[in-house]
Amino acid sequence: MREREERFHVETNVSDDAVCVRVVGVIDIATVAAFRAALWAAPARTELRVDLSEVRLLSAAGVRTLVAARLWVRSQGGNLVLVDPPPMVERALRRDWQLYSLAILPLLFFLIFRYLPMLGNIIAFRRFQPGGNIFGEYWVGLRYFKMFLNDPTFWNVFTNTLVLGALTLLFCFPLPIVLALLLNEVRARKLKRFVQSVSYLPHFLSIVIVAAIVMQLLSMDGTVNQLVRAGGGDAIPFLQRPEWFRTIYVSSEVWQTVGWGTILYLAALTTIDDDLYEAARIDGANRWRQTWHVTLPGIRPTMVTLLILNIGAFMAVGFEKILLLYNPLTYPTADVISTYLFRMGFQSSNFSYAAAIGLFEAVIGLILVVSANLIARRTVGTSLW
Repeated sequence: MREREERFHVETNVSDDAVCVRVVGVIDIATVAAFRAALWAAPARTELRVDLSEVRLLSAAGVRTLVAARLWVRSQGGNLVLVDPPPMVERALRRDWQLYSLAILPLLFFLIFRYLPMLGNIIAFRRFQPGGNIFGEYWVGLRYFKMFLNDPTFWNVFTNTLVLGALTLLFCFPLPIVLALLLNEVRARKLKRFVQSVSYLPHFLSIVIVAAIVMQLLSMDGTVNQLVRAGGGDAIPFLQRPEWFRTIYVSSEVWQTVGWGTILYLAALTTIDDDLYEAARIDGANRWRQTWHVTLPGIRPTMVTLLILNIGAFMAVGFEKILLLYNPLTYPTADVISTYLFRMGFQSSNFSYAAAIGLFEAVIGLILVVSANLIARRTVGTSLW
């Protein structure tokens, strides 16, 4: 930690009309997070000055942070100024500005289609009528929140969301790790590529096609019921039985996502030093102990990062697939917050009520991802921020 502080140090000075962030040392992959945090934590002023006069190295990650900070400051009506950038910093900015400008379109996409729509959350607190004011007619406060909190149907769909989210996380998070570890042990290159290709393909199928395959397999005259009849049993209406829906949904999610989920883990496995395995073998460790003490710790940062992201999407259980597979007979176990919100908003035209439910779901998702990030940082030392 002391060595890191010697390599990098940041100071923030605030005046009436400007904020000066003075950076000393090296801005690389190890220190860019602290650099980014200092820029984003700077108080709002008309001008943000970044003093780079004592920066010895500015990596590509540091340049990306400066570009993002400039766009953010401009969106707030301010201006970002670089103070005394060293020649090598100035050369890096001038040489690669075309590459960094490619970030503008993705940032605009997120601004237009992710952040601006958040303004619509105001109708969760106002009475909205189609054809009227886009931000609602008049203020109603927490009326719609009280409505769904006192609605037994909402708590049923909330429970279904938690159960489906937990089952999806329980199976779809560890299985890619297991498959990646198994593929990593395969020495026949052709076999390994064949298994990878077969496991990746379902990811590229449209959810509509996946739902159609599931319905064809599980229909009364489908393949599964034909096998049941061949074994002397009676056909089972899988898609009309509430008790079967969770099994069907989670199984289809596993089939569609597990193969694709191995890509990041396989990439992380290639970064583990072979000398660690050699040292473990010299110490008498078998393959299981090498996996437990070398492989898993080596991919732990990737595992924690993906776990946090999966927990953040815990409440956003696959809306499209559920919408295609469920029906009124399976509502007791299949109806989740997103589908209930869809019916309330678009089929019943109760947009303010739906907005209140959506905002409630988003707040829970935010709490989950922040909590998971905090726990991961304190327990294993790895986090998203």
